[in-house]
Amino acid sequence: MSVEPYGADEESAAVLRTVGRVIKMCRERAGMTQAGLATAIRYSEEQVSSVERGRRAPAEEFLEAADRVLEAGGLISGLKKEVEKARFPKKVRDLAKLEAEAVEICAYDNSVVNGLLQTEEYLRAVFGSRRPAFSEDEVDQLVTARLTRQEIIGGPHPGSAFSFVHDEAALRRPVGGKMVLRRQLERLLEVGQMRNVDIQVLPLDSEDNSGLDGPFHLLRLKDGATVGHSDIQLVSRLTSDRREIQILELRYGIIRAQALTPRKSLAYIEKLLGET
Repeated sequence: MSVEPYGADEESAAVLRTVGRVIKMCRERAGMTQAGLATAIRYSEEQVSSVERGRRAPAEEFLEAADRVLEAGGLISGLKKEVEKARFPKKVRDLAKLEAEAVEICAYDNSVVNGLLQTEEYLRAVFGSRRPAFSEDEVDQLVTARLTRQEIIGGPHPGSAFSFVHDEAALRRPVGGKMVLRRQLERLLEVGQMRNVDIQVLPLDSEDNSGLDGPFHLLRLKDGATVGHSDIQLVSRLTSDRREIQILELRYGIIRAQALTPRKSLAYIEKLLGET
């Protein structure tokens, strides 16, 4: 999923500005300069300055060290939850919340492996290929957001069912290089063994493909509602419109029927792995 850096929405930016002001207030109360604080907590002066100006989300270690050095009595370290929520864009937070509430997630992908299944090195390569390019900090933030979302699959108490259909092209594209792709295919084989996960492949030699309009997700929620999500170029869109959901559900059902069965798909992925 293509997303903006964490400071892109005003809600996140406002939280980070408030956190920065609190740190600055505590620092000035302690009679310490930015350079002095940076040295004491082993961060650069530029990082301290960026945090105080609300331009950077401070790491948990930063907050704990600043709280200890400035003797803030938990005032700074107590902001960890607020900073964690503000670290990612609103649309990422909204999607992650919906995914966590879903009892079933269905996804079709035809360009790259689905984000919930990507290995860290694969997704770094995906974000690294973006133009205009993300900065290293932005890539780190996006990677963390994506890995956090993946916890709904491998958690200790998985309560959701997952269905993934990939066009074969997505599984052949050597994003990050052949070794990265090999490890990604191995990850698919591993996840595909989970009882609550179905992974299917739509072969390139199939004459029928009802997903040519692009990737999309369907999230079926606990209250019975279904939400659709599509991410194309500069547009990331959630919809609950009943007519649109009906179309996406019909389309996904046909795509699943056109794809190989989950068992045959895992054998097909093993074949692709042997060819890589």
